[in-house]
Amino acid sequence: MINEYRILAINPGSTSTKFAVYYNEECKLNRTLRHSIDELSSYKSILKQFDYRKGMIIDALMEEGFEVDSLKYIIGRGGLTYPLESGVYLVDNLMLKHASEGIYGQHASNLGPLIADFIANQIPGAKAYIADPVVTDELDEIARITGHPAFEKRSIFHALNQKATARLHAKKLGAAYESLNLIVAHLGGGISVGAHKKGRVVDVNNGLDGDGPFSPERSGGLPTGQMIDWCFDSQMTKSDVRRMVLGEGGYVAYLKTNNAKEVEELARLGNEKARLIQDAMGYQVAKTIGEMAVVLNGNVDGILLTGGVAYNQYLTDFIEKKVGFLAQVFVYPGEDELDALAHNALRVARNETQAKRYNPKMP
Repeated sequence: MINEYRILAINPGSTSTKFAVYYNEECKLNRTLRHSIDELSSYKSILKQFDYRKGMIIDALMEEGFEVDSLKYIIGRGGLTYPLESGVYLVDNLMLKHASEGIYGQHASNLGPLIADFIANQIPGAKAYIADPVVTDELDEIARITGHPAFEKRSIFHALNQKATARLHAKKLGAAYESLNLIVAHLGGGISVGAHKKGRVVDVNNGLDGDGPFSPERSGGLPTGQMIDWCFDSQMTKSDVRRMVLGEGGYVAYLKTNNAKEVEELARLGNEKARLIQDAMGYQVAKTIGEMAVVLNGNVDGILLTGGVAYNQYLTDFIEKKVGFLAQVFVYPGEDELDALAHNALRVARNETQAKRYNPKMP
């Protein structure tokens, strides 16, 4: 008799909360709860959104008639704790503390372990996990050097989706992920572009802190001198500046919306400003892909475009025209993050892997 393992996967993102219920590999429910700028702006911090997002998930499960007590494996997206090697981790109090504090910054992914732990605690025998968190760190040492010893590059990126997409691509080729050199660009509310060298992400832009392309709601890399002057002259607080960079940059700053589909439609209908800003984002993504090709010494087996914004064919075609000379471009629109989370939980349930303890290297 085949055991049936029931899994709840939770992925809080910058503009949405996604969750899904799996019975083994079969997805029984997949929901995306969208959050507008107006809804999120009423909360002064990511942590303040906990009750709002958690409540929406529980309400939706109840509305769908799911027997919540049957869900024994609750797995959330990992947040901005201290750096970790890739893998599955059991949520514990230290992880919750570090996720709540936002050790490396404030992002919706910090709510992943918090929501998973809360729900697991309501269910007898359930446990909470995370997998391939955003702080997955496989950087080459040379990639950590920034130009000043007071600063070191941090590995913060869409590790879960980038890894899942790269493994999916390798499987379609009939190859091992560890045998390929790939460039993976995650295009979503935030954008990260990683150089995957034989199964390790040896370099990647830290889109959360402002490295790399701008995105629907992040400013990306800004001119340093102008940024210094602006910070000192604007009379804004540290939290104001961080919010400008992380939640009110990119499309939000230029076009007053974080909705990439809305911008796509405006551009299609002839709005010249929307077209220019959309093209500029694609331009910056293409430039970053070029940087990662240098990291791989030009030995690139494929360029993968993924994430929700990759549904925009105009944008992916724009990027492909810029970088197609480097390697063949493959488009995997959407995110495989819920599937990846559920798969990792199932591997634990079937004893195919052991959940690791959260024991990060702390400064």
